[in-house]
Amino acid sequence: MNKVAESAKIGRPQPGSRIAGLGAYRPSFLISNEEAATAAGVEPDWIAQRVGVQERRHADENETVVNMAVAAGKEALADAQADPADIDVLVLATCSMPSPMPNGAAQVATALGCHATAAFDVNAACSGFSHALAVADGLVRAGIARQVLVVASERMSDWVAPDDRNTGPIFADGAAAALVQPSPLPQIFPPAWGSNGAQSDLIVIDPATRQMEMAGRKVFRWTTTALAPIIQDACDRAGIAPSRLKAFVPHQANLRILDILAQNIDVRGLTVAQDVIQTGNTCAASVPLALHALRKDNAIASGDAVLLFGFGAGLTYAAQVVLCP
Repeated sequence: MNKVAESAKIGRPQPGSRIAGLGAYRPSFLISNEEAATAAGVEPDWIAQRVGVQERRHADENETVVNMAVAAGKEALADAQADPADIDVLVLATCSMPSPMPNGAAQVATALGCHATAAFDVNAACSGFSHALAVADGLVRAGIARQVLVVASERMSDWVAPDDRNTGPIFADGAAAALVQPSPLPQIFPPAWGSNGAQSDLIVIDPATRQMEMAGRKVFRWTTTALAPIIQDACDRAGIAPSRLKAFVPHQANLRILDILAQNIDVRGLTVAQDVIQTGNTCAASVPLALHALRKDNAIASGDAVLLFGFGAGLTYAAQVVLCP
C-alpha cells in the first residue's frame, strides 16, 4: 500500500485537499555573517551561536514582495502542471508589503495570468503560510474553490535595522508557494492554531521608524514553553501518532528554538528542517521555503507525513500535518 493510500488511516475517510506542487524563490544577494555582524556591532560567532544563521539573502530593488511571489508561484504551477487560468483563488501570506493598499495578491494573480481570480492577503506574520494553507484547505473541502494557490513572500530587510542585533542579523527575504487541489482522501489536515494578543507588544513595527522591534528573550521563552503542546495537538487533529512523522518543518526563527521544539517529537530518524542556517528568518515564507528545500534535496518523499508549524508576531501560531507532494 502506498503512502497516500495509507493516509486513509489518518482521521476520518472523507474528501479533502492536497498540496499538488511547490515553488520557491531565493534572492541572489547573499549576506555573510561577517557583513551582518559588522553592521550589528557583534562578532560573527555571536550570530552563529545565538541564532544559528550562517548566511541570509536580501532582495535587490527589483525583487519586490510581488515579484518574488510571482516567481515562486510560477514554479508551483509548473510543478503541478497546472494552468494559471484554472486558479480559483490566490492567497498571499505576507506582513511586509510596503503599503496596506493595494493588496499584493491581486497583483500576483494578474502577473501569473490568473485573471479575475479571487485574491487576498493574509497577515499572520511568521505563521502566515500555515494560516493561508488552512484557509485554502477549507475552501477546497467546502467546494468553494477547486484550485487555490498559496504564496508566502516577504521582504523583511525593509523592516529591520541592520544595526539592531535582535533583528538585523536574523531576518531575510524570499518567497515560496503551494498549489492546493482536491483529493479523494485528506492530505492536508486540520490545524492546531490560535493567538495571544495579550503579548502582541513583543514583536511590533515602530510607526515612527518603520522598523521592527522584538523582545527576543520573551519571544524565545513563549515559543519554547507555551507552544510545545501544539505539536501533539496538531498530530491528534490529524489522527496520527508523532512516530509516523517523517519530517518536522517549524518556522525557521532560530536554530536553538528549532532544536528545543524538536525534542517534543521523540522520533528516531526524524528529519528536522534547518533552512534557517542558509536562509535566515524569512517570516511567512520560512515554512514553505524549508519544505521546498527538503523535497528538493530528497530528504522527504511523496506521501511522507510532515508537520508544519508557524509561529510569530501577533502572537499567532498554526500547526498542521500534511503529506508531501
